[in-house]
Amino acid sequence: MTEYTAPLRDMHFILRELAGLDAVTALPGCEEATPDVVEAILDEAGKFAAGVLAPINDAGDQQGCRLEADGRVTSPEGWKEAWQQYVEAGWIGLSLPVEYGGQGLPKLVSTPVWEMWFSTNMAFTMLPQLNVSQAEALRIAASDSLKQTWLHKVVSGEWGSTMNLTEPQAGSDLAATRARAEPAADGSYRVFGQKIFISWGEHELTENIVHLVLARLPDAPAGVKGLSLFLVPKYLLDADGNPGAKNDVRCISIEHKMGIHGSPTCTMSYGDAGGAVGYLVGEANRGLETMFIMMNEARFGVGVQGAGLAERAYQMALAYARERVQGRDAITGEAGKPILCHPDVKRMLLSLRARVMAMRALLYTAAAWFDTAHHHPDAAVAGKAQRYVDLLMPVAKGWCTETGQQACWDAIQVFGGMGFVEETGIAQLARDSRIITIYEGTTGIQANDLVGRKILREGGETLRELIADLRATISELRAQPGFGPIVDGLAENVGALNEATHWLLAAGKERYAEALAAAVPFLHLLGTVCGSWQMARLALAARRRLAAGEGDSAYHASLIDLTCFWMASFAPQAAAHLRTVQSAGAPLAAFDDTAF
Repeated sequence: MTEYTAPLRDMHFILRELAGLDAVTALPGCEEATPDVVEAILDEAGKFAAGVLAPINDAGDQQGCRLEADGRVTSPEGWKEAWQQYVEAGWIGLSLPVEYGGQGLPKLVSTPVWEMWFSTNMAFTMLPQLNVSQAEALRIAASDSLKQTWLHKVVSGEWGSTMNLTEPQAGSDLAATRARAEPAADGSYRVFGQKIFISWGEHELTENIVHLVLARLPDAPAGVKGLSLFLVPKYLLDADGNPGAKNDVRCISIEHKMGIHGSPTCTMSYGDAGGAVGYLVGEANRGLETMFIMMNEARFGVGVQGAGLAERAYQMALAYARERVQGRDAITGEAGKPILCHPDVKRMLLSLRARVMAMRALLYTAAAWFDTAHHHPDAAVAGKAQRYVDLLMPVAKGWCTETGQQACWDAIQVFGGMGFVEETGIAQLARDSRIITIYEGTTGIQANDLVGRKILREGGETLRELIADLRATISELRAQPGFGPIVDGLAENVGALNEATHWLLAAGKERYAEALAAAVPFLHLLGTVCGSWQMARLALAARRRLAAGEGDSAYHASLIDLTCFWMASFAPQAAAHLRTVQSAGAPLAAFDDTAF
C-alpha cells in the first residue's frame, strides 16, 4: 500500500493565503499560534499520521473489534499502544481550553491536523473526535462541578467519550426517544433505555468512558422539547476521583459494518440492573440544544473526514498511475509508459486533486470563521463569521462528505480491476468513506436544515450576504489578465445560486413540500458554488505570489491551471442543479405514495 505523505505545501498555502492564518493568530487568545508553532505542529502531526496511524489502519480493517462474552470490546492489534502515544502527545487538547488541560490553539490550526488523522486512520480518529465534541458541549453547558470532575480527563484523552441519541424505534426522529431518567435522592438520576449506533460505546483503550445520553424525565413534555441530557459514566468515581464501581451500563452487541471496522459501533443498554447513575447536563428538557453543540462540532469534523479520505485516495491513485505501465502514450505513441499519460487517467487524477483542494479551502476558511466568531473583538465582524458558520455547516458536512466519498469511489477507477482487490488498500477507503454521508445526519437531513432552518426561516438574509461576497470575488477576478474562464465560471455559478435562491424563497411560502423536495439539489448547488468560490480565491492567491516572485512559481502556476480545470469540469454542474431545484420538486411532491 502507498505510504501517506502529509500535503503540507497545500495546507500551508491555504492556511496563509485563503483562510487568513495571520489574521486569526492576531485575535485575542490566539497569539500562541505563531508561524513557527504552526509549522512544528503540522510537521509532527504528519509524522504521527504516517508513522503511527497509517501502519495500523489495515489491522483495524482486517481484524476489526470483538465483543467478548463478558461484555468487553477488544480493539485491533496496536491500537491501544497508538492511543497511549496519541494521549501522551496531547493531540486531543490542541484546540481545547487551557483551563481544562488543552492547548487553546485556534480551530484553524487543528483542522489540518484532523485532516491528516482522518486520511490515515478514520476509524481510530473517530474516538478523539468524540472527545473534542463532547468537551465543547460540557464546557458550554455543564455545571462547574461536572466540569471539574469530568472535563479534564476528557480533554486529556484518559477517558473516552460518546454521544447517545438514536434508539431502535426512533432512528433520526428524536421526538420518538423512549429512554427515561428518574431523579434519585442524592441529586443524581437513574437512566433506563437502549441506544444504537454508538461509536466507541465500549472499548479498552481508556480507563473510563463518558456517555452523553438523551432521555426523558417523568414529567417531560412530549417530543424533542421533553429531552434532557445526562452524563452517564462507564465507571462511577471513588472518593479520589478515580474509576471505581461499574455503572449499570453495558454493550449488548456491536454492528458488522461495511467499513470502519476498527471503530466499534455499539448497542448500549442502560439500567438493566436497577438504573444507570447519571448527572444532568444543562437545564432539564433542553438536552437537545446541548447535544447539538456536540453534534455541530462532530458535523464539521465529518466534513473534514471527506477531505481527508479524498486526499488519501488521490495519493494512492496517483502513485499507482505513476507505476502502472500499460498501453501507449496517447500523444507520442510510445509504448511502455505509465497510465498517467492516458488522458482519461489524467482527467480522473485532476478531478480528485481539484475536489480535494476545493473542500480543503472551504473547510479551512470555515475554521477561520469559527475562530473569528469566538475571538474577534468587533461584534459585527464576529457576528458575520458566526452567520456564515451557521449557514454553511450543512454544506461543510453534506457537500464535503458527498464529494469525498465519491472521490474515494472514483479513485478505484484509476486502479481498474486492481482497485476491486482488497490488497491495494483503495477498497478500504471506499468502504470506510460510505458512512460519512450518513452519520451525524444524512445528506437529506443536512439539506432540510439548510433550506428550512438556515434559509427560509430568515428569509435568505445570510445567503444574500454571502452572494454579495461572491460577487466581490468576481470583481477581483476581472482585474486579472487571462482569468476569463475563471471569471465566467464563477459568475455563472453565482447567477445560478441567485436564481435558485429566489425560487426557493418563493416556493417556501406556499409550496413547502416542493422546497424540501429540492433541498438536496440545492445543497449540491451551494456546495458547488462554494467550491468554485474557493478555487477562484486559490487562483487569485497564486497570481499574487507569482506577481511578487515569491516561492515556487511552477507550483503557483499549477494552482491556476487546476482552477481552470475546476471551472471547466465542475462549475458547470451548478446549472444542472439549478434546473433540478426549479423543476424536480413539483412532480416529486405530487407523486402518489401508493404508486410505488
